[in-house]
Amino acid sequence: MTTTLTLAKAMGAGLRRALADDDRVLVMGEDVGRLGGVFRVTDGLQAEFGPHRVIDTPLAEAAIVGTAIGLAFRGYRPVCEIQFDGFVYEAFDQIVSQVAKMHARTNGKVRLPLTIRVPVGGGTGAAEHHSESPEAYFAHTAGLRVVEVSSPQDAATMIRQAIACDDPVIVFEPKRRYHAKGEVDLDVDLAQATPMTSARVVAEGSDVTLVTYGGLVPVALDAAVAASDEGVSVEVIDLRSLSPIDHDAVAASVRRTGRLVVAHEGPGQAGLGAEIVAVATQRCFFHLEAPPVRVTGFDIPYPPAKLEGPHVPDLDRMLDGVDRVRSGAPALEEVLG
Repeated sequence: MTTTLTLAKAMGAGLRRALADDDRVLVMGEDVGRLGGVFRVTDGLQAEFGPHRVIDTPLAEAAIVGTAIGLAFRGYRPVCEIQFDGFVYEAFDQIVSQVAKMHARTNGKVRLPLTIRVPVGGGTGAAEHHSESPEAYFAHTAGLRVVEVSSPQDAATMIRQAIACDDPVIVFEPKRRYHAKGEVDLDVDLAQATPMTSARVVAEGSDVTLVTYGGLVPVALDAAVAASDEGVSVEVIDLRSLSPIDHDAVAASVRRTGRLVVAHEGPGQAGLGAEIVAVATQRCFFHLEAPPVRVTGFDIPYPPAKLEGPHVPDLDRMLDGVDRVRSGAPALEEVLG
């Protein structure tokens, strides 16, 4: 069945399908039950499946994830909701010390089919601790799968894929995209769907490869349209999976275009852009016609809401990145250095 849904509603529909398909699936977090979640992603799920499967928890992120570890250990498939990105650090030790390592620590005897949902990124003018981009911390941690959705269809499908996965998965959900609408097929066969580990070309082009993910995908698509008005053909890749990264898809595009721009909201220092550029340079060195360019958030604590506009890469900064990689001009950080 195909219908039009916002990304938030599509995520909720995916959760509903997973709860209906498997009695071992539990949803847990602050206000996910009676309130329906801070962004109403879980609206109606507790009334439909009961408080024993859609569980309101205390405001204690470490306890939420720690409890989920025990449940996963006993065969359940818990889905934790962290209300905002800046509060996932309260559960950081549980995630990187326990969730990520349990499989290896037990020599493969224990699997943790645990999903952690995290609203992420800026663009909503929220208060401190509510607009961060912590994805690099988790992508750096072996033992975790990390994905970020950008469309309602991916929200509905990838949350089901994450829950069905026997490995722990962190699902980042860009807050600025929660109200974005799109066509959603709720009956996607997971066995036939694009794997959540695969990147997707969302706009074809031949002059520049622009790689991004999450909330910046629509900005990149706008940049591709604006560049085409000046005769520049930009290929946009929605990375989708941040760990593992689909380096094959990036390399295949860069070998055709010869130029690479990577854009993300997180700081450039040790960010995902650095990893993508490094691997693409190794794989495509003799195909590159100019040094790759990163367009990122700045290396500062996330600014107050009224200053986030210049911090989050926008259309102008992406187009500047495209211009710089076409001209072969040094990257901004090299100029500042």
